[in-house]
Amino acid sequence: MTVKRVLVPQRLRRIPAQFSWLDQRLVRDRHIERCDAHACALYLFLVTVADAQGLSYYAEDSLARRLSMSPERLRIARADLVRLGLVAFEHPLYQVLALDAPVAAAARSGVNVNDGQCPRRDTPSWRERLAEWRGRGEPRP
Repeated sequence: MTVKRVLVPQRLRRIPAQFSWLDQRLVRDRHIERCDAHACALYLFLVTVADAQGLSYYAEDSLARRLSMSPERLRIARADLVRLGLVAFEHPLYQVLALDAPVAAAARSGVNVNDGQCPRRDTPSWRERLAEWRGRGEPRP
């Protein structure tokens, strides 16, 4: 068993005044596996810039530019995060949602979880796509 120890004590992370974090349940509970790279990039950006309540507001053009996405791709990524219950959106406000809250509760709360601007999209996770690819017996790409 590996014993964990701090490797560089002088560079030990500390919670900065402009606090933000990524919840480990994002990986442990497999939320991240249901997101594509664009949705993950948007989520990382929103978590980074959010205040203590998870709130932020960035113009769509600014977000698209900062994340190197087209506005349409940004809308799809946002819709994916909303559908997965990771983010709530009510133009222009984003809220990164707690991972411990049931997704159905967000939908019942009256929060605008799909503002009509974001088409709903049911995309398979990378694991589902890999399983499908393996099932076809195709040569590895």
